[in-house]
Amino acid sequence: MHESLHDKVVIVTGAGKGIGRAIAERFAGSGSIVAVNDVDEDAVSAVVTAIRDNGGQAMPAAADVSDSGSVNAMIDAVMTQHGRIDVVVNNAGLVSPMLHFFEADEAWWRRIIDVNLTGHFLVSHPAARIMAKQGGGCIINMSSGGATRAHRAFTAYDATKGGIEALTRAMALDLGPYNIRVNALMPGSIDTSGLDLEQRTLRGENVPLGRIGEPIDMTGAALFLASDDAAYITGDVIKVDGGMLAQQRSATVDIMPPADFPKVEDL
Repeated sequence: MHESLHDKVVIVTGAGKGIGRAIAERFAGSGSIVAVNDVDEDAVSAVVTAIRDNGGQAMPAAADVSDSGSVNAMIDAVMTQHGRIDVVVNNAGLVSPMLHFFEADEAWWRRIIDVNLTGHFLVSHPAARIMAKQGGGCIINMSSGGATRAHRAFTAYDATKGGIEALTRAMALDLGPYNIRVNALMPGSIDTSGLDLEQRTLRGENVPLGRIGEPIDMTGAALFLASDDAAYITGDVIKVDGGMLAQQRSATVDIMPPADFPKVEDL
C-alpha cells in the first residue's frame, strides 16, 4: 500500500487539526507529497513544519474551500510546485454552531452547506479535470453517521453529510471512465478536541469496541482507499466507527438532549 503512495501529490483539506491533520501526517509518512489545506494559516504552517521535521514532504495550501477563487488559487499553487494532483481528501467541514431547528436561521444553514457540501464540489471539480488529463486519480470525501441516521440539533450538518454520500456516488459514475475513483469515509465518534476522561468514557461506553475513536483511527482507511489495493473500489462508503452503526442501541453521540430544546412558549 505504501509503495503505491510514494511521491503521490495529495491535497488534504481541513488538515489544520483533528482527522485532517492525522490523515495529512500519515500520507506524508508514507512518502506522499502533501498539500496541507486549512482556512487557518497558522494551523497550516504548524502542520507543514511538523511533517517536514519528521522527514516528510509538505507544502502550505491555505484556502477557504467555500470560496471558488480561493480554491482555484490553491489548485494553481499545487500545480505550479508539483505539476500534478493524485489524491484529494475532502475533509474540511463545520460541525458547530450546534442549533436546534427552531433556533436556526438562513445564514447558519448556508454557511454549513457552503463549507461542508459545496466545498467538496469546489475542490473536486478542478482537481478531477487535472486527474483526468494525467490518466486518473482518487477523491475521498468525508461523510458521517449523520448521513444515514441523525443527530439532535445538527440539521444542516446531517443534511450536508447525506448530500456528500449522494455526491460521492454521482461523482463515481461520472468520473469512473476517466480512471478517477471516488469514495467516502464515515467516521464514528472521534475525539478531535481532547475530551476529558468523563466525556471520553461516556461517548465510548456504548461503542462495540469499547472506546471513542482517535483521529489516527481514520488514517488507515484513507490510505487504503488512495492506494492501488483499492483499485477496483469506487462509489463506496467505508465506516470507521468501532461498530457503532452495526448495533441496535445507539452510542452516546447526541450532545443536545430534548430537555434543552426550545420551549413552545418561547417560539
